[in-house]
Amino acid sequence: MRATGVLRILVALFTIATTWLFASTYFSHTGMKSINVKKWLRSHIEPKQTPITQNKCSNRRLCPEHTFAFRIVSGAANVVGPSICFDGNVLMSNVKNNVGRGLNVALVNGTTGQLIKIDSFDMYSGDVNNLLNFMKAADQGTLVLVASYDDPATKLNDEARKLFTDLGSSHASDLAFRDNWIFLGGKGLKHKSPFEQYLKNNEKTNKYDGWPEVLEMEGCVPKKIE
Repeated sequence: MRATGVLRILVALFTIATTWLFASTYFSHTGMKSINVKKWLRSHIEPKQTPITQNKCSNRRLCPEHTFAFRIVSGAANVVGPSICFDGNVLMSNVKNNVGRGLNVALVNGTTGQLIKIDSFDMYSGDVNNLLNFMKAADQGTLVLVASYDDPATKLNDEARKLFTDLGSSHASDLAFRDNWIFLGGKGLKHKSPFEQYLKNNEKTNKYDGWPEVLEMEGCVPKKIE
């Protein structure tokens, strides 16, 4: 019985000494006067979670620092308007109520990413001169983002087509009635833009009755136009 009692006393002393050693060591490192047990357990047991950040324009991949993220979606037939997002900001969309039939165009500063101006141009019954005046006012280094809706080409003349070709388009000269087209080019671009999609209106392949399917494009455009 005596041996058992001594053993119990030794166990109790060991427990007290261990607790004191733990507390003194923890206090010396943290400078704390009390321990929040729940907080301590969470910090030592629960895994640290990295905050989830959404890519700009909801793109599938993160763009490098020296580029701007963008996403362009064409209109769906003559029902749902297009959308243009640049550097995380939706510039034109149905929700913003600033899109229209024809060509929807956004001009952006290619160095700062700041929006210069936006407008939509009716290419079925509108005046192409409005589009020409809008585009000709763009300074060197301006990025041009375009999304078609319904009909992008009926009133599009040779001068307007050449203007888009000079911005890097490979398909501006081909645009016809109810074709779908999305494009990102730049004033002063020396080569053809890699950011362009074109789908011809074809009754055999159209997804909608009289219109081709929606086009979607996302990417990372360099901040310096070359």
